[in-house]
Amino acid sequence: MTFIQTIAGTTYAFDGLVELMAKATPRRSGDELAGCAAESDAERAAAAWQLADVPLSAFLDEVLVPYETDEVTRLIIDSHDRHAFAEIAHLTVGGFRDWLLTVSTAPDSASRLRAVAPGLTPEMVAAVSKIMRNQDLVLVAAATSVTAAFRTTIGLPGRISTRLQPNHPTDDPRGIAAATLDGLLMGCGDAVIGINPATDSPRATADLLRLLDDIRQRYAIPMQSCVLSHVTTTVDLIEQGLPVDLVFQSIAGTEAANRGFGVDLALLRAANEAGRSLRRGTVGDNVMYLETGQGSALSAGAHRGVGGKPVDQQTLEARAYAVARKLDPLLVNTVVGFIGPEYLYDGKQIIRAGLEDHFCGKLLGLPMGVDVCYTNHAEADQDDMDTLLTLLGVAGAAFVIAVPGADDVMLGYQSLSFHDALYVRQALNLRPAPEFEEWLRRLGMADDAGRVLPVDAAHSPLRALAAGS
Repeated sequence: MTFIQTIAGTTYAFDGLVELMAKATPRRSGDELAGCAAESDAERAAAAWQLADVPLSAFLDEVLVPYETDEVTRLIIDSHDRHAFAEIAHLTVGGFRDWLLTVSTAPDSASRLRAVAPGLTPEMVAAVSKIMRNQDLVLVAAATSVTAAFRTTIGLPGRISTRLQPNHPTDDPRGIAAATLDGLLMGCGDAVIGINPATDSPRATADLLRLLDDIRQRYAIPMQSCVLSHVTTTVDLIEQGLPVDLVFQSIAGTEAANRGFGVDLALLRAANEAGRSLRRGTVGDNVMYLETGQGSALSAGAHRGVGGKPVDQQTLEARAYAVARKLDPLLVNTVVGFIGPEYLYDGKQIIRAGLEDHFCGKLLGLPMGVDVCYTNHAEADQDDMDTLLTLLGVAGAAFVIAVPGADDVMLGYQSLSFHDALYVRQALNLRPAPEFEEWLRRLGMADDAGRVLPVDAAHSPLRALAAGS
């Protein structure tokens, strides 16, 4: 189907939904790299105008990535809940935006948005996000409530959790323990203490799992740990009896991109079952930790859709959330600026992408977090990250990532620091996960309002961590 739009005497034609969606996307370097971006602001406006008039039902009739050759598309179409879709089935993309903004101001907004989520496809959600302003993305996400639980409860209203990321270039236990101590003393780690290992060695992963589990048990911390090795490594360690809390994997929005990560849907489902079989959770059994990021399919050359046309990176990102929601994860995290300026060029594009990803994931029913980050060669700085962090706090993000000094010395990129998490909680009156907050209070590390208090590490019950024990 060809879409035609005339603006100020100029007629623009868009060949199918794949091209229309790409041209309607706010400007970003990844789509320009892929050759699918609008060639001018006028063409982008024309595409957005035309996209607003597309019925939501069109996304069930015209897929963007072929059904026959892509298992993610088959998952999206075959699992679509038409009963949940019925309330909005008559709407266009523009009408859906109006519906979302109206519902978001109603007293029962969270329950209504939750009820319609199974009827939404990633393409519908990506489409509506393309015609929304940043404030629209924040408002609707703030009205949406999604929770998950393992040893702490993630995503409750009025709370924001953190992944404490104590990475080390050589996986030195003393360095990891010191960074863990630093984060715990500033109230971080209630989403997960998660290490990106320097290698995917099963032995190294096993050592790190034991280290984190020893810390948890020694100090009776209500937390979950994760070593971000490939899912097959983690499943093997589960079978060997290692103390695995969460099962990690990077995922993407096409079958080919997931194949590049060494996974498919069957493997991910089996990993989820393996993690749950250990029954290590205390307040819930959500065991998957999944990471995504705009540009991952493009970087793998796995971004082609119907007719071989490139699909825009934001739509492919949203499709990854269809994979995620079938796994009932504890955490889903878009590592928004990590891939680099080839995909998100500057602070403006990173901020917009972070809000889009959070909105799309949360609307689809996921406990959505964001790694507020950028690479050192991007046109961005920590002021941009402050802006995105604040907007995500207002939007009700489930969690963010924090590293010592905002500088991940192992992965070589800039994220948030532990004190950035303190800032957003204080400024927006947000609290940690309730189970973790109670632990902080019990140790005298937080007051009754959940605010972290100054602690002299030399007299803290956690002081032994400083020695790497």
